Amino acid sequence: MATLQCRVVSAREELYSGEISMLIATGTEGEIGVLPGHTPLITLLKPGAMRVQTPDGEEEVIYVSGGVLEVQPKMVTVLADTAMRAHNLDESKIVEARKKAEQMLVNQSDTVQTNAALASLAESVAQLQTIRKYKNRA
Repeated sequence: MATLQCRVVSAREELYSGEISMLIATGTEGEIGVLPGHTPLITLLKPGAMRVQTPDGEEEVIYVSGGVLEVQPKMVTVLADTAMRAHNLDESKIVEARKKAEQMLVNQSDTVQTNAALASLAESVAQLQTIRKYKNRA
């Protein structure tokens, strides 16, 4: 089976390094799947779940808050602003953050606060979707 090398790195740590048979992530233009032999590209990532499949069929779900995906002939690199393994996401804290962001939108006083609340809300929703994808795979 053909494979690619893959590195998933956030500002804080390297979350994954090894061989993969497939990677699925959400780019700014939609969902992208990367298999061995994929055309080289660089694209921006949107917040959401990224799935990494190893050659033995195991799948790891990682939340990325955004970043860059680079595909080279034998290497895939993900540079994420923030990244966490899905099983490490705390659903109760995320739900609380979403409620707080929704409340900030109700009490908006200026554009900066509105934009911050919208960004926080989008991140919370993406994290909750990642948790759901992870739970559906487990």
